Amino acid sequence: MTATPGCSSFFSLISENDVSRLLTLTTDFGARDAYVAAMKGIILHIDPTLHLVDVTHDIAPQDIMEAAFVLRNAFPYFPGGTVHLVVVDPGVGTARRAVALRKDGQVFVGPDNGLFSLLLDGAPPDDVVELDRPVFWRVPTPDPTFHGRDVFAPVAAHLAAGHPLTAVGSPIPSLTPLHWALPVVDEQGVQGWVVHIDRFGNCITNIVRQALTPEARRVKCYVGSTILPAIHRTYGDVASGEPLALFGSNGFLEIAVHAGNASELLGIRKGDTVKIVFL
Repeated sequence: MTATPGCSSFFSLISENDVSRLLTLTTDFGARDAYVAAMKGIILHIDPTLHLVDVTHDIAPQDIMEAAFVLRNAFPYFPGGTVHLVVVDPGVGTARRAVALRKDGQVFVGPDNGLFSLLLDGAPPDDVVELDRPVFWRVPTPDPTFHGRDVFAPVAAHLAAGHPLTAVGSPIPSLTPLHWALPVVDEQGVQGWVVHIDRFGNCITNIVRQALTPEARRVKCYVGSTILPAIHRTYGDVASGEPLALFGSNGFLEIAVHAGNASELLGIRKGDTVKIVFL
């Protein structure tokens, strides 16, 4: 009997050529319209052998922070050389730049509206270019309302097909930051807010584990009219139906209800303030 290969063996079976031909898509376009299909059609017209992976198309409309949050929890698990196409672009058609960048062996394509600064936690990319080479676009004059189809998708396809970053654009020194998205930390505690509510109703904040170092310190957590007396390790640390705060698998603090929906039961909405007070 042939043994089933482990995780490391599995990745060793993937050729470097296969790895370089992965292209993911993350958008706020939803599934009811033809927008995503149009982008995929453009991509496959350029190279029909590319492997396309949908991260999600259910980002809340124009929600830059949610897009960054979702993708940052997905892209580390993709092989080096993957190209990530991200189109959440409330400034489409304006002076905001279109960019492509490389970080830690992966490539990202999309609008320079703060999304990538959030995605990378403010760290600089290894390389970044402005997409100013119309030869790699679908048309020389893109539609001002659909750069996803006319600029980002074709550029991402060309990059996934093997073109270097320097071919599709001119180097720029930095990305547009989005400073307000970071939690505030001081001697009294941490203040952040809910950036994403998952399908289970868990309310995930922008507060990272490192903000509470040492993790064993005593705290209280305030969100809306709910006060949580500690940060727990697992959902099962409290009785069924009881609320709790804990760090999820992505390293962010979340407000949850054991076997329940925290958003519905506690009346928490995206954007609500969450305060951690050090005791």
